[in-house]
Amino acid sequence: MHERAGQKAQPQDLIDVDALLRAYTETTPDPSAVEQRVVFGTSGHRGSSLDGAFNEAHILATTQAIVEHRAAQGTTGPLLVGRDTHALSEPAWRSALEVLVGNDVTVLVDSRDGYTPTPAVSHAILRLNGQGTHGRVDGIVVTPSHNPPRDGGFKYNPPSGGPAGSDATSAIAARANELLEAGLDGVRRVPFERARAAAEDYDFLGHYVDDLPSALDLDAVRRAGVRIGADPLGGASAGYWGEVAERHQLDLTVVNPEVDPRWPFMHLDTDGKIRMDCSSPAAMAGLIAMMEGGSGYDLATGNDADADRHGIVTPDGGLMNPNHYLAVAISYLFAHRPQWGPDVAVGKTLVSSSMIDRVVASLGRRLLEVPVGFKHFVPGLLDGTVGFGGEESAGASFLRHDGSTWTTDKDGLLLALLAAEVRGVTGRSPSELYADLVAEHGDPAYARVDAPATREQKARLAALSPDDVTADTLAGERITDVLTSAPGNGEAVGGLKVVTENAWFAARPSGTEDVYKIYAESFAGPDHLRQVQEQAREVVGAALGG
Repeated sequence: MHERAGQKAQPQDLIDVDALLRAYTETTPDPSAVEQRVVFGTSGHRGSSLDGAFNEAHILATTQAIVEHRAAQGTTGPLLVGRDTHALSEPAWRSALEVLVGNDVTVLVDSRDGYTPTPAVSHAILRLNGQGTHGRVDGIVVTPSHNPPRDGGFKYNPPSGGPAGSDATSAIAARANELLEAGLDGVRRVPFERARAAAEDYDFLGHYVDDLPSALDLDAVRRAGVRIGADPLGGASAGYWGEVAERHQLDLTVVNPEVDPRWPFMHLDTDGKIRMDCSSPAAMAGLIAMMEGGSGYDLATGNDADADRHGIVTPDGGLMNPNHYLAVAISYLFAHRPQWGPDVAVGKTLVSSSMIDRVVASLGRRLLEVPVGFKHFVPGLLDGTVGFGGEESAGASFLRHDGSTWTTDKDGLLLALLAAEVRGVTGRSPSELYADLVAEHGDPAYARVDAPATREQKARLAALSPDDVTADTLAGERITDVLTSAPGNGEAVGGLKVVTENAWFAARPSGTEDVYKIYAESFAGPDHLRQVQEQAREVVGAALGG
């Protein structure tokens, strides 16, 4: 924990926006350097122009690669392009338009020339594809999510509306790197003025906000007079929350409407960096203090920069742990969505809390446990066989009232408004309802820690098989399962998960740092959790050959 974690950012913490933007156009990345190549993680390519990892050449090459990929897939309809409030998002958005129009792709952009949350792009893709009159529609979102202000990000959503799968992102990244190596020979581009003039308008905000009652009981929120304080954290939802309040007549106040690509109003995260992580108590310290100071709100919500994540703050419980809120959301939704059929499943990533497993079992529902990455929920949310999909990192989405698809990407606005619905319908806060779940199912202790690992060790960890784990017990309990593929869809975990009756741990290599992540949980208390974490290092160390 950094000594200034949770404290408000100071001038010395702020980025030099002009230097960041100059580096975007003036720095030419070296494709022979691994750290300067295009690499798609679980949510697109990310990096900083200051490091030669997110520059104009990257975006030109990646956009050309997307153009070629979508053509090969028979995707000939319009492509929607949205962006968040990071400083690098605007120039990357411009670069993308230049290449898309240069390749004669029909481009749809925000009719207000504003910022566009990730869920609004997913909603738009699905809406237009549902009309069946536009050809196959896909999208790009220019965002590094909750990453620090110096970063940029670029992600592709195919016609399914959700994050692209590994097959697509691998092909796109490989082609983008070929174009970088060729000095961008093969990239077709037109001047921005021509590209912007050719782009067509789409009302992302209006279609998304007006459609919210199809997924939420906003009448109950309004009738109960639930008082909501919404903090966009300077992100793309800044222009949406006021419209949500006005169009649906909710008692909702945007507590901080300011947008500044330096994020001077943020509180520092655990590592002392500015990071718009709405699941971090340090980053959310300002909103937590507002609630503790007697704000009068029944709940407060926060979103990250592209609004695909949610943070829920209650007067009685502070900032809810994302795992806790996911469990409450699942318990509530499957009791208040009668049109969802009995076979509709619940999706979770395998590093999410086992409290979810116990809640799902008590509901008599099927659990779909998948690897990390929201892309694994896309098929089920798309065909309606999965009613809710959620990640421990505070990202989730769920079906409409009638069981049809809402979004196939994470939706932080939806989950924030669900907390208001929960309060309006039950008269109780989500944290109070979680206390009920604890009384029924037990009180899990959960944590994530990092351990050092070389690049070779990380590769070995990602390729482990169950036979590589020789231990029989974990923290005094018999090991009941060792997973290197997810039980829900059979996809590789990219690490392993070891399970006992009352505890588990999972280990995954970091995609950006020389560490591996250890997630662990125990229903036998914090002391037992520490034993699980200690033995997890031993088990993984032995599997990696010391």
